[in-house]
Amino acid sequence: MVIFSLAIVAILRELQAQDYRKIWINLRQFDPHTLLGTVGFTVISYGAIACYDILAFAYIKQPLSRAKIAFASLIAYAVSPSIGFAALSGGAIRYRFYSSWGISTLKIAQVIVFSNLSLWVGICAIGGGVFLIEPLILPSQLDLPFDSLRIGGITFLLLTGLYLGICGLHPSPLRLRSLSFRFPSLKLALGQIVVFTLDWGFAAAALYLLLPRQYNLSYPQFFGIYMLAMVAGLLSTVPGGLGVFETVFLLSLTPAIKKTTLFSLLLVFRGIYYFFPLVVAVLLIGVYEGKKNRADLNL
Repeated sequence: MVIFSLAIVAILRELQAQDYRKIWINLRQFDPHTLLGTVGFTVISYGAIACYDILAFAYIKQPLSRAKIAFASLIAYAVSPSIGFAALSGGAIRYRFYSSWGISTLKIAQVIVFSNLSLWVGICAIGGGVFLIEPLILPSQLDLPFDSLRIGGITFLLLTGLYLGICGLHPSPLRLRSLSFRFPSLKLALGQIVVFTLDWGFAAAALYLLLPRQYNLSYPQFFGIYMLAMVAGLLSTVPGGLGVFETVFLLSLTPAIKKTTLFSLLLVFRGIYYFFPLVVAVLLIGVYEGKKNRADLNL
């Protein structure tokens, strides 16, 4: 019930933060085929999200049905961004489900660490390639000592190469007192990158479809901006990166795109990609908790 309550709080927070009546008004301004494409890409992205934990269970060599793993993973990823501190809140949701299915606390902790590691492995691998091939020119308002992410791209790729090289060598586990870390196999490491590519790639495509057609911006260029906005939101720990995500796009795409148009499409994207999956997740949590409570009463 604690997880269900947190999810309800997340929905109320989302409703307070956004005027979702405007979403309906803005939805009517988009072509139905465009909205259908955005919904389709969102579904594919969430399908990839379920695979983070599937890879994690393969890493810890713990048997559990993929349906249960996907269910818990999707609930965690749909709810945690809106609660804030996604790594912690997502971990709490995973613990609630996996512990009830007989997974030990240590194994659950390993799943949480591996899933979060997968995210940053993907950011380094794909972000490195994007920032090297299509170096994003940073907005001058950020007042940074560099004006391009090309150096960041090279650094990310070097880190990725180092990680994959270590995974390919199958080294002994790293040990720190009672703690140890075993690098995954090269196959699993490449799987982390593939899953991330599908996750963020289709999520970015869902937003890219909403851009005005007359705005000439290639998908690789747009993906670089999307990655920068997402990483900034993650580091901020603000629920859903609210405000941080929009600010990066505002600085990067205006005045080429009018502010009102940009805010409109970002609002629609949040509604489709974050809010509606959150509502579905809360309903599923309610159904699950209801069935579990009835089962407990019958014991």
